[in-house]
Amino acid sequence: MKSKASPDTSFYRGRFAPSPNGPLHFGSLIAATASFLDALVHNGEWWLRIDDIDPPRVVPGATDSILDTLGTYGFAWEGVVYQSQRHDLYAAHFDALQRSGYIYPCTCSRKMVFARHPRGLYSGHCRLNPPQAFDKPPAWRLQGVREQDAFDDLIQGHQTCDCPGEVGEFVIKRADGIWGYHFVCAVDEADMGITHVIRGADLLRSSFAQRQVLFALERPSPHYGHHPVITTPEGIKFSKRARSRALPLKAPSPVLACVFRHLGLDVPKELENETVSTLWEWGKAHYNRQLIPQQQAIPAHDCAPR
Repeated sequence: MKSKASPDTSFYRGRFAPSPNGPLHFGSLIAATASFLDALVHNGEWWLRIDDIDPPRVVPGATDSILDTLGTYGFAWEGVVYQSQRHDLYAAHFDALQRSGYIYPCTCSRKMVFARHPRGLYSGHCRLNPPQAFDKPPAWRLQGVREQDAFDDLIQGHQTCDCPGEVGEFVIKRADGIWGYHFVCAVDEADMGITHVIRGADLLRSSFAQRQVLFALERPSPHYGHHPVITTPEGIKFSKRARSRALPLKAPSPVLACVFRHLGLDVPKELENETVSTLWEWGKAHYNRQLIPQQQAIPAHDCAPR
């Protein structure tokens, strides 16, 4: 099978992939809005994928909360895919990588990995020095497929990557049997036929890692666009880890209008009193990727809920 650099551009299918480890916050609403607006403007499909592959991190009730919040804010999706229901798919692609020789077992502990590299990038120790025996199940890593990679980001412009120094040989299956994040995301994009991934710039390097998986599987890579993440005045990214507050469910229109402004749209103040449906219609008529700031991060506007 011949690998393609990018998917067919005659069809558009986007997605939003929240992790159910807490409620949606303002930063995640920006990611959802950017991907949804991009799909709307291009008359494409927009899917939800619940990234619940890591059971210890899943918060009970979080998935329902996410879906309810998206509904309150006027999002409409084609369907919902759950990573927790796709283990057979991941196993089949794992077997394919094993047959092709792209993956290898690794017995290095996290402490050992960080002792060799301050950022925890793995340079192939167990690939170069294969373990002779296993006292316990090993992790499995993907060896580098391309040392140099590049793509034209739909928002940030041309991006390059020295993959050994920026991505490393990452885990695709942990020693405890849980699938690696980059592996399942790449498999999902390919299996779902995702053509466009619009998400935060904090995941730009992750796109290069996921492209490595797709290269190994000889599957096309989506078109990527990375919008700036939103930070506090202290420069801290809005996130669940930073305890960003859950989105308000009453009066969503002013919050949605605030999101639009972070994406470069000059929303009339009076639209904050309209329904979310009216806001989406206005957003569809005015959205343009070129309006989104070409920055990795921007401070939150005063209108953002804290």
